[in-house]
Amino acid sequence: MSELLHGLIQSALHFIEGLGVWGILLGLMLEVIPSEIVLAFGGYLVSQGELSLIGAIVFGTIGCLLQQVILYWIGRYGGRPFLDRFGKFLHLKKKHLDIAEGWFHKYGAGMVFTARFIPVLRQAISIPAGMARMPLSKFMLYTLLGTIPWAVIFVYFGRTLGNNWEQINEVAGPYVKPIIFASIVLTALYVLWKFMRRDKTAK
Repeated sequence: MSELLHGLIQSALHFIEGLGVWGILLGLMLEVIPSEIVLAFGGYLVSQGELSLIGAIVFGTIGCLLQQVILYWIGRYGGRPFLDRFGKFLHLKKKHLDIAEGWFHKYGAGMVFTARFIPVLRQAISIPAGMARMPLSKFMLYTLLGTIPWAVIFVYFGRTLGNNWEQINEVAGPYVKPIIFASIVLTALYVLWKFMRRDKTAK
């Protein structure tokens, strides 16, 4: 099974390489393989002179954003019944949707930003945002703010590692953790601000 999976990933990466920055965009928009791998591979292509650093980051960011918008619309117009039935085809398990939905309702729209740095929930959080009919402009802004540093980190270190780009998780991990912590703090401040604002309105 692992050999088959490895073969599929290599085929997907070969397809992405052939299309250049558009391959990066499509690979992330469809996310057949994890975004970390696609972005790091994009960084590797930068190191080989096949792509520009800015091009890989910009198209990587756009690809990630488009994928989340698609999931947002699925949540908005398909709802939970659609996802319970077809979520497995989107690599979204019921338990992950439950967690994302719970977090969104408990902590609000700020989770759309914070969850961008948490594996699996990075995709799942867009579903309850759509179901709650969060304003699309606000959703896209929070998603963009969370996606840019994600794209920069993995493309940059993919370029730095060069032929060893597959070691990306070991190298990028220590840099992702502080961002996760900072995003959690920002979300906590956002929740506190909403609570204080609601309390003032009630008075």
